[in-house]
Amino acid sequence: MDVSELIATLESEGHRLARAAERVGVDADVPTCPGWRVRDLLLHIGGVHRWAGTVVTEPRREPLHLERAEDISAHLPADAELIDWFRRGHTDLLKALRNAPEDLRCWAFLTAPTPLAFWARRQAHETTVHRVDVESADGAVEPVGPDVATDGIDELLGAFVPRDRTGLHSDPPTSMSVRTTDTGACWLLHVSSGPVTVERSQAPADTVVSGAASDVYLALWNRLPLTALDVAGSAELPRRWPEAVRIRWG
Repeated sequence: MDVSELIATLESEGHRLARAAERVGVDADVPTCPGWRVRDLLLHIGGVHRWAGTVVTEPRREPLHLERAEDISAHLPADAELIDWFRRGHTDLLKALRNAPEDLRCWAFLTAPTPLAFWARRQAHETTVHRVDVESADGAVEPVGPDVATDGIDELLGAFVPRDRTGLHSDPPTSMSVRTTDTGACWLLHVSSGPVTVERSQAPADTVVSGAASDVYLALWNRLPLTALDVAGSAELPRRWPEAVRIRWG
């Protein structure tokens, strides 16, 4: 997906997230984020949007550390104002990305063609996953579009997982193929005692996990059990995935 498509995804998914929050209410439990209510999720994603927008607009060359929404927003809203507060941050982030030059130079924490491409992609998928989280509060979860889901799988497997900040290791080495049945994409993970390496390949693997792109995307982000997909071969890596792969931004 190109930058304009990613920004459009960020826009539409943010609007869907806000509408879902209005439907379920800020006090609703979020089953996909145990211990969180919708208010917690709105504070989180609203803070993340403001954080990302700050990095892009300043632009910042060094990391901007964010632990809580309070670290980036001078005023945290009451419940009655929370969804509007989220919407303002979302709108400001869209403006920041659309106004940024193509040759923007700023800090980014994953490999990407450009910093602008990184921030557009990261915020599109951050918002998509959390839209699903809010919708899970009443079970009315809409699938992620196949192209968006495929791009998000590629970000997770191609950029996050190889950083070796996961607990996904194996001795002896093994391999896992991840395949989307509707978009024809395929990733091959080589798992050993060292960092995971990933390539786009249809080569045979010890484990093959496949499903519709939306289901694979949500399973890899631990919103569905990976074992709920079609699994051929060893089920060991899919079984271990939820505990081994817990993504952190830095």
